[in-house]
Amino acid sequence: TVLMCRGKARQDFKGPDCRFVNFKKGEAVYVYYKLIGKSVELWAGSVGSDFGYFPKDLLEINHNYSNEELELPTDVSHLLFF
Repeated sequence: TVLMCRGKARQDFKGPDCRFVNFKKGEAVYVYYKLIGKSVELWAGSVGSDFGYFPKDLLEINHNYSNEELELPTDVSHLLFF
């Protein structure tokens, strides 16, 4: 898993089920995957120790991580995250 970007929640979000991550406005959200759905674009990320999906429109990106990170070999990329 590679960290793609970090952002700040634009508003409170409570997901419809356990696959979604809940957050409050202003909380830091870390993005690991960007998924394109049929109606809404969902991203997958973490808030604290919770991980799940959330609508991308609720996140204000404030830091993109470098492309070099995205190209790390699988055997070393897992060492970068906890």
